[in-house]
Amino acid sequence: MQNKQHLYNLLLHLADNDLILGQRLSEWCGHGPALEQDIALSNIALDLIGQAEMWFQYAQSLGINDKNQDQLAFARNEWEYKNVLLVEYPNTDFGYTIVRQFFYDIFHKLILTELKESADTQIAAIAAKSIKEVDYHLKFSSEWLIRLGDGTELSHQKIQTAVNELCDFANELFLPTESESIMAKAGIGYELEPLRSVWIDEVQNILKIATIDAPDKEGHQKGGKNGIHSEYFGHLLSEMQFLQRAYPNLSW
Repeated sequence: MQNKQHLYNLLLHLADNDLILGQRLSEWCGHGPALEQDIALSNIALDLIGQAEMWFQYAQSLGINDKNQDQLAFARNEWEYKNVLLVEYPNTDFGYTIVRQFFYDIFHKLILTELKESADTQIAAIAAKSIKEVDYHLKFSSEWLIRLGDGTELSHQKIQTAVNELCDFANELFLPTESESIMAKAGIGYELEPLRSVWIDEVQNILKIATIDAPDKEGHQKGGKNGIHSEYFGHLLSEMQFLQRAYPNLSW
């Protein structure tokens, strides 16, 4: 039963990251800088929310509580969400959105690559399906980071500013929770510490091409994985949960 609880917690980490970043990206729908980017960001949002749904479905099947997948997504309190702070950070501008996506995409691909080999066949199957989408996400975010970083003086400055600020949130990606560590030892999850250096190398390689300086500091912002969120998160939840809160157990 204890391992089932840790598996449930791991699934919530995975689902909440995807769900909240998908919600953030969906805010660009109808507001993108150009039609092509508007559609691309909306499609990435749909991919992430679809992945979150698969993780929530598996979590629900464990029978830890009586919440169904919709209630797990839309009817929990703020402190019950286990996403990292990075994914809840506001869009701010297109540059911030691209840098946030880029940081997360590299991390996302690394953990899904590990999860494809999970001893849990359902996790392995979800990871194998999801990584095909994440390959596109990373291609999109890295190409745009290079284009903007090595673009005009203004676009370069905006990307550099976003990198400087969002680096503060990247370290939390690699701070394991108890459940992540236990599931890694069981061959079900992922070891985060070995992935840190790989992530840094891949980020720095793209930043160099984009002529962007990598900040020489280790981020200190953390708490989201333990349910301690930023001031932005409550506003995000109020929009995301409005329909389910106003009409509980609504079905189509």
